[in-house]
Amino acid sequence: MAKIVLQNWQFSQADEENWRQATVPGCVHTDLLAHNLIPDPFYAKNELDVQWVDKKDWEYTATFQLSKQDMEEDVLEIVFEGLDTYADVYINNEKVLTADNMFRRWNLDIQPYVHEGENALLIYFHSPILHDIDKPDQLGYNLPADNDHSEDGGTGEKKLSVFARKAPYHYGWDWGPRFVTSGVWKEVYIEAWSDVKIKDVYIKQNKVAADLAELQAIVEVESQAEKDIDLVVSDQHGFRRVEQFSIAKGIQTLEVPFSIAEPNLWWSNGLGDPYLYQFSIDIAEQDTVLSSKKVKTGLRSIRLVQEDDQYGKSFYFELNGVPVFMKGANHIPNDSFLTRLDKKNYQHEIATAAASNMNMLRVWGGGIYEYDEFYQLCDEHGILVWQDFMFACSMYPGDEPFLHSVRQEAIDNVKRLRNYASIALWCGNNEMDAAWSQYQEEAGWGWKQRYNMTQREEIWQAYDKIFHQILPDVLKEYDPLKDYWPSSPMQALSSDEEQHAGSNTVKKGDIHYWDVWHGQKPLEAYKEHVGRFMSEYGFQSFPEEKTVRTYAEEKDFELESPVMLHHQKNGAGNRLIKTYMDLYYKEPKDFAAFLHLSHILQANAIRMAVEAHRMNMPQCMGTLYWQMNDCWPVASWSSMDYYGRWKAVQYDMKDRFKQTVVIADQGNDQLTLYAVSDQLENQAAELIFQVFDFEGNLLDETRQNVEVQGNSSVVIYQEDVSAIAEGRSDVVLLASLKTGDRVLDRVEHLLVKPKDVELENPRISVEYVEDAIELTCQHFAMNVWLETEEDGYFDQNNFSLLPGQKKRVLFTESVIDNVDFSQIKLPEGLVVKSMYDFV
Repeated sequence: MAKIVLQNWQFSQADEENWRQATVPGCVHTDLLAHNLIPDPFYAKNELDVQWVDKKDWEYTATFQLSKQDMEEDVLEIVFEGLDTYADVYINNEKVLTADNMFRRWNLDIQPYVHEGENALLIYFHSPILHDIDKPDQLGYNLPADNDHSEDGGTGEKKLSVFARKAPYHYGWDWGPRFVTSGVWKEVYIEAWSDVKIKDVYIKQNKVAADLAELQAIVEVESQAEKDIDLVVSDQHGFRRVEQFSIAKGIQTLEVPFSIAEPNLWWSNGLGDPYLYQFSIDIAEQDTVLSSKKVKTGLRSIRLVQEDDQYGKSFYFELNGVPVFMKGANHIPNDSFLTRLDKKNYQHEIATAAASNMNMLRVWGGGIYEYDEFYQLCDEHGILVWQDFMFACSMYPGDEPFLHSVRQEAIDNVKRLRNYASIALWCGNNEMDAAWSQYQEEAGWGWKQRYNMTQREEIWQAYDKIFHQILPDVLKEYDPLKDYWPSSPMQALSSDEEQHAGSNTVKKGDIHYWDVWHGQKPLEAYKEHVGRFMSEYGFQSFPEEKTVRTYAEEKDFELESPVMLHHQKNGAGNRLIKTYMDLYYKEPKDFAAFLHLSHILQANAIRMAVEAHRMNMPQCMGTLYWQMNDCWPVASWSSMDYYGRWKAVQYDMKDRFKQTVVIADQGNDQLTLYAVSDQLENQAAELIFQVFDFEGNLLDETRQNVEVQGNSSVVIYQEDVSAIAEGRSDVVLLASLKTGDRVLDRVEHLLVKPKDVELENPRISVEYVEDAIELTCQHFAMNVWLETEEDGYFDQNNFSLLPGQKKRVLFTESVIDNVDFSQIKLPEGLVVKSMYDFV
């Protein structure tokens, strides 16, 4: 089989015929930017100056050469892995395809349209805005889509994002800009083949256990004639299974059951090796291989367990028979212009997740079904994936063409992703069940009340059709062994008022808890609202100063400047950061200090949430904060910014997501220490509880042996706050958990809010000992922060430092989840600051 790559791509505005070189995969915006025809869309308020791009039609052309041998093949199939979005495809001036879904894979036999020698391809992209502009009028009403920045796009109240099967965030979000792209966003190629072709392979894992994996290779085959063939399944360890078939002309499915004794199981990060099998599937005729396909996958059992228990109904993931507490974040696309991404972007993100002791990422439903590189890396690093279908925070139309497109989109993506070991759950949509709240009249986001009863019935019928019929039906047919959850958050698929999740839901289902932030509740409210699985919650910060300077000038360095407000897509965001900061911290001394103090505030907030969730296991069995990453440089809920720079919260999550942690929980009158462990075995340990003053003097010490129970949370120490250091508040509590000489975890705790701590200059000293940075201080240092002129990553940051103690810190240029000492170096231009320098 020959693969022919298309070359010499050019693009033009359709009404100008002014052809310029294009990059494919790519999009109109990035091609225009490459030719300096638009300004940097991310800088200042330039976003608003490029909104004209999506109102134009665009054309892309390419040529391809076909040899005499190519023309003699049985099939010449052109494959479009992704067209964004409304596209007419012409080959040698004949229209061969009309595409209308960014998420679909399009392919067809082009033999009737081509000839030997040079051939021409033209793709005409219709403006997604002009294509859909009349659809609200045709429907008779606007569908709810509150994150659609229609006012910036010049469409007024018309929310068009819901009509296009296209990445919803392209139309704007409360963390992202509005860039409605068009273009060839994935590979285009021609496959020339004859005889037989393997079109798809599904390694169905019927039953996987430590002693035996019972599997099934389900192979979709297309043949040009009837014939007898051998279908061979093998792996890298010498396993080989041969089955004979008589196949007919056309497309058919062949099934080969096989088993592997004592398989190497795939485990999530922290629990074991994410082992991957490499299966080869060959079709042979008389020892001649006619077609081959390879599948790399991990063997594991994964299920969502929802069973009655002492707390209500469980909601947890069981991997290889083990209940696993999920630690991670929500993932959004890494760029507004997807085709600028490469494997390095994904390597950085997934390495960050692994290094931060995460074991799950949620691919959120307002972005894209991610590139294969994302899932390959999750497989390799043991990061489970909660996979949304691409529907979010909106209600969608229910006409037959739209529903047909949704079904085909689901089939294409389920088939593409189902072999990845990391896929743990398919979820229908983000927040739509809770937002509409069909069965509770006063609940929801006020959407229902915008419509009359006939309209409401139409909208809910469309919802029911997509999320309760089409998507589960597709999964039943193409990926039947994985669990499906219709909407996040949700309590249960009960078709009554018990279905919808509210912020206070604690007994079943998953929760998006936003009363801290949107609801302006204090951070301590995280401890009061702990559900069975916390699939969304978050707290904002600005990016660091180095990142802010990529889109703003010194004159813009004010909280309410037009540029700062433009790079804050949550309307009240800047004000909320300031409001919360005033509650917990002293006034920052300048704007640069404000930027960093927003990092410290965010880290404190998410840390408090994560600790509340972990110490309440097994009642709570998952915590996924919002959000992991950014699609442009912006003030947002991310833990690392658009350039991949770690904020303080990323370092805190690396610490708080460790397999075993000590958590200090202070109530009004009592301090409680928890030992929380995701390790499966119990650990005998020693708890050392110490009280220091700010000069490093030891005021009190308690030592006791404790049993750290596996896969659980236990109380290991309690004391009245008034009894600690005779009621003094100017002290630091240090709790360490040790097994022999190994420190499992240590945590510092202050008895008062940070704003009530009186700090002296800590006089931090820095020494270089071999390839490590060693820090000491003369007075207590809070929120010590290391930064460098060059981009890089420390193994720890945003920590406290006590006099008389040394902190040893390593620096690497790239993120690594297991320290590779060959990468460790001393950074250039090291600067060390602490809270004393910011307020």
